[in-house]
Amino acid sequence: MDGMITLEEALGYDRKLTREGYREYVNPGLASMMALLDFDKRFVKAEGVVVWDDRGNEYLDFLGGYGALNLGHNPTVVMEALRKVFGVPNILQASLNPLAAALADNLARITPGDLRYSFFCNSGTEAVEAALKLARICSGKSRIIYCRNSFHGKSFGSLSVTGREKYRTPFAPTLPDCCAVEYDNLEEMEKALSKGDAAAVILEPIQGEGGIVVPRAGYLKGVRKLCDKYKALLIVDEIQTGFGRTGKLFDCQHEDVEPDIMCLAKSLGGGMMPIGACMAASKVYRKAYGSMDKCLLHTSTFGGNSLAMAAGLAAVGYIVENRLDKRAAELGEYALKRLQDIKKKYPLVRDVRGRGLLLGIEFRSGEGSLLDRMTGGTVSRLGREYIGALVAGELLNKYRIITAYTLNNPNVIRLEPPLIVSREQLDYMLDSLEKVLEANKGTIGMAISGVTSSLASKIMGR
Repeated sequence: MDGMITLEEALGYDRKLTREGYREYVNPGLASMMALLDFDKRFVKAEGVVVWDDRGNEYLDFLGGYGALNLGHNPTVVMEALRKVFGVPNILQASLNPLAAALADNLARITPGDLRYSFFCNSGTEAVEAALKLARICSGKSRIIYCRNSFHGKSFGSLSVTGREKYRTPFAPTLPDCCAVEYDNLEEMEKALSKGDAAAVILEPIQGEGGIVVPRAGYLKGVRKLCDKYKALLIVDEIQTGFGRTGKLFDCQHEDVEPDIMCLAKSLGGGMMPIGACMAASKVYRKAYGSMDKCLLHTSTFGGNSLAMAAGLAAVGYIVENRLDKRAAELGEYALKRLQDIKKKYPLVRDVRGRGLLLGIEFRSGEGSLLDRMTGGTVSRLGREYIGALVAGELLNKYRIITAYTLNNPNVIRLEPPLIVSREQLDYMLDSLEKVLEANKGTIGMAISGVTSSLASKIMGR
C-alpha cells in the first residue's frame, strides 16, 4: 500500500517522529509520561553498559533491561551465536529442535535440586502462566498462594498472583482460588497452607518490583519446609534474580533451597532474544505431562525457536564460564557499602538494600513534615508518586545515567546494571547519585518541595 513506512525510514525517525508515532498508534499515555521527565531520548547505538543518543552523548545503563541485560547490550558472544544459526529452520513444529534439547540439558546441569524438564516460551509472564498450570495439573488442586507486593507479570494468570491492586483491580475478577499472604511472614504462610488445599506457593526470593525487598535469612528455607509439610509445590520466580544477578547463579541457592518449579526469563536470552523457561522437577513434570496424551496440553508457537535457543546457549555458557555471579557478589558488596555510607549522610534516603547487583534506594516521601501538614498531605502524596522518577530524571539528564523506579514502589530507584559493569562505572554512578542528593540536602520537606516544583515547571513548560 502507498505510504507504508520502510525499515530504513523507521531507522531514521527522530525524537519528534517517534513521540508522535507513540501518541497516535502505540501508547499516548506512555508518550506523555516519558516526555514529561525527558526520558524519551533517541538512542541510536549500544554496547556493553554504554548507549549513545542521536547527538553522540554517552550514557551508562544502570537499568539493564530490568535484569535482561546481564551481558550488556549487543554482547558479541550472543551476536556470533545468532549468526551461526541464520539459515537453519527457526520454527518447525513437525520435528524436534536439537538446540532446545541442548539448552534444556545445560539448564538442568546448573539449576538447583532435581529441576530437569524445561518448557520454553517467550517471556517471564508466560513462564509464570506455565508454572501455574503445571502446579494445578500435577497436584489436582487449584489454590495458589502468593505474596503481597509481589510482581509476576501482567497476563491474566500471572496478574492473578501479582500483589499490587493497581494492576489487578481494573481487570477484576482475576483467577479464582488465589490467596495473598504477607511476604517474609512464615506464620501467615503456614496459616494459609494449613488447610492442605494449596496446589502451590509462588514467590520471588527477592521482591524486585516490590522495591528490592530482601527477606530475612531463613524465610525461603522456611517456606520450602512448609510446602513439604502441607504437600504444596514451591514455585520460585527467578525471572529477575536469575543467572548471577544476586551473587549466585540463582538467588534461592543462597539458602540451598530446591524449588519444585522455577520460572526463568530476561537474561536467559542474552539481551538479544525473548526467552522464558518454566523448569520442573522430574516427578512434577512427568506426572503433569509425561504421557503422549498429555504432552501437548501446554505449548507455544515461538517457544524453543532456533534463534532464541542459540542466544540462550551462548548467554548461559558465558555467564557460567566467566563466573559473572561471583563478579556480581563482589561488586554488589562494594556498592551496598557505599550506599549505606550515603544513607547516613542524606536524610532524603530512607533505606538501601539488595543483594549482588540488584540494589534499591528508597527515598522519603515527606510524610509528617511541616510542609506536608501545611499542604494537607499533598507533598507526601506527590513524593510517593514522583520522587523516584524525578531523581532518576536528574541522573539521566545531568549525569547521563539510566535508572528507573520499581513498579510497586515508586519511591525506590533500582540499580541493576549489566554484570559486566566496571568498578569505575559503578563509582561514577554512586558519585553522581551523591551529587543529586547534595543538591537536595535540606530538610525533607524542602527536598520534596523542590521535586514537586520541578515537576510543576515541566508540566507548565509543555
